[in-house]
Amino acid sequence: MVHKILCVAEKPSIAKSQRNVPGNQYVKNYDFDYAFAPPWGNCSVTMTSVLGHLTGIDFPPEYKKWQISTCQQLFDAPIITSVDEDKEPIARNIVQQARYSKALFIWTDCDREGEHIGSEVRQAAFEGNQRLEVKRAIFSNTERGHVLQAAQRPVSLDDRQVSAVAARIELDLRLGAVFTRFQTLTLRTLGGDLGNDRIISYGSCQFPTLGFVVDRYFRVKNFIPEQFWSIKVLHRREDHDLTFLWRRHRLFDRMSVVILFERCLAARLAKVTKLQKRPTSKWKPLPLTTVELQKLGSRFLGMDSQRVMKIAEGLYNKGWISYPRTETDQFDRGMDLKGLVEKQTQDNAWGPHARELLNGAFRQPRGGRHNDQAHPPIHPVNYVAPGSLGDDDRKVYEFVVRRFLACCSEDAKGESTTVEIEYGSETFFANGLLVLQKNYLLVYPYDKWESSQQLPHFTVDETFEPIEANITEGETSPPGYLTEPELISLMDANGIGTDATMAEHIAKIKEREYVMTQSSGGDGRGEAAGRGGRGGRGGRRGGRGGSTGVGSGVRHFIPTTLGVALIEGYDSIGFDTSLGKPFLRKEMELKMKEICAGTKSRNDFVQETLEQYRDVFVRTQQQVELLKAVRCFMVHRRHRLTVFGPQASRKYVFGEGGG
Repeated sequence: MVHKILCVAEKPSIAKSQRNVPGNQYVKNYDFDYAFAPPWGNCSVTMTSVLGHLTGIDFPPEYKKWQISTCQQLFDAPIITSVDEDKEPIARNIVQQARYSKALFIWTDCDREGEHIGSEVRQAAFEGNQRLEVKRAIFSNTERGHVLQAAQRPVSLDDRQVSAVAARIELDLRLGAVFTRFQTLTLRTLGGDLGNDRIISYGSCQFPTLGFVVDRYFRVKNFIPEQFWSIKVLHRREDHDLTFLWRRHRLFDRMSVVILFERCLAARLAKVTKLQKRPTSKWKPLPLTTVELQKLGSRFLGMDSQRVMKIAEGLYNKGWISYPRTETDQFDRGMDLKGLVEKQTQDNAWGPHARELLNGAFRQPRGGRHNDQAHPPIHPVNYVAPGSLGDDDRKVYEFVVRRFLACCSEDAKGESTTVEIEYGSETFFANGLLVLQKNYLLVYPYDKWESSQQLPHFTVDETFEPIEANITEGETSPPGYLTEPELISLMDANGIGTDATMAEHIAKIKEREYVMTQSSGGDGRGEAAGRGGRGGRGGRRGGRGGSTGVGSGVRHFIPTTLGVALIEGYDSIGFDTSLGKPFLRKEMELKMKEICAGTKSRNDFVQETLEQYRDVFVRTQQQVELLKAVRCFMVHRRHRLTVFGPQASRKYVFGEGGG
């Protein structure tokens, strides 16, 4: 007897790629025959899909009315799980197909969220057939050979991951509802921009994300520049103008620098004390993870992290790249990396480099420290002509391909030269770099490593008279406003969200108008923005100058007055447990990992977390006047943020108030 197996993917595009037949954007059923591994053997298969989560949770109708007095009840209110109204036809399809099936194969994404969606599919299927055997396929891309291999080696659903996600979904609902309702109703009574129908939403990842932006804003706003002085020595030899930098770098006491400078002038001659020439390398990049894709995509590709991830997801669904949500930065030694390189040889831009790799230049990629045991690093699976992709799709695909080819290349090679001199009682040095072999840099233009000044010939113990020596002066400069790559790094380091959700949290604080973004080039203020210096031998005045700004393609996050006021309000209530700090959410992420490891139960995690946030809520109620001070903050304090760029001085004023 031929058995029937029901296969359910997470989205229609995956179901279509598994079957490899034409389809459309709506959920469809595809019927075909396939020979599975024992015990199933030759089976009739129906492949269908869901559209993400089938079910959602909510409070019963009696808890829908927004009242200050009932906010705290939501910590313990009952929760109803139901199929979303727009997903009911999909659920009915699964129930119907399960009635005639022997087994259910789940093809959802292989991460925690995908595991939970798989459990929702399982629950729907059990309504049609309680006797179903349930398995899930482990796959990281939709390339045909990989999919067929996954079909032969199914595993069981990981119910620990299911429990972790279920706990997170419950906590997101309860905490989001409690604090969103409370702060909205509390602040709405103050009128102005906070009145009417405005929702002041809260999310346990959104607020710490906002907190990072606000914290950097205050570091910039409260920065007090400090004046410093330094010494530099200039010399000319063999038609090379050479600058020797002070080993002390700089001092913040002018008189001390003047005394040391005078000793240099009195000595007249400088002596070469050290000459070092050695080979050096610039390491090729590590294999690509989700966090790195988001950071580098927002830095180099001219789009925000959410857009980068949406495009990567689309490229994955079409079978061009591997699964784009992974923490792994090491390739398994058994992967056929050369086979993947070979697929890229037909491209006009990077094909020649791919052919060089196959002709003997291939090197095993570096291995990082992370392996999520679920997915390999992001890499190209098949070749697609960039001209057949949209502009943004092409940029992301090209970046993934070039990163992969760079990983399979040799490190860049160069020669570093250092000359150290003693002038008076002080030590100065000059460095030179000669790039000899670019190697991976030939295919990876996102890294820069250029030859610097060429050092003329010196010998140890020789003496010479510098043509010029100067005291330079400058002042310390503030950090820049937070960029998206920096924000993602902070979120990653503090456990705020997962690699799969960080972009969504960033998008949410922009959508809620807690932050805005502003493109900005270099701010023109170097560490020693030149005010000249005291002329020494040669008498030329001049400072070091320089620029600390980021490229114009990188956007800065600047908090709105409301965003600043909310974080300030919660910080004033309690710093360690402030909703604007990462501590509580980071602890939640760690406990979810404990559930996945089997060392903590879902119920214990939920109750412990609710008690922590309940304590914060009670203290917020008791000190509600501090939160209400948000309104005073918005009315009476005006935040002018100056963004330096090509324009001389543009000022942005957020919130109300004039002048």
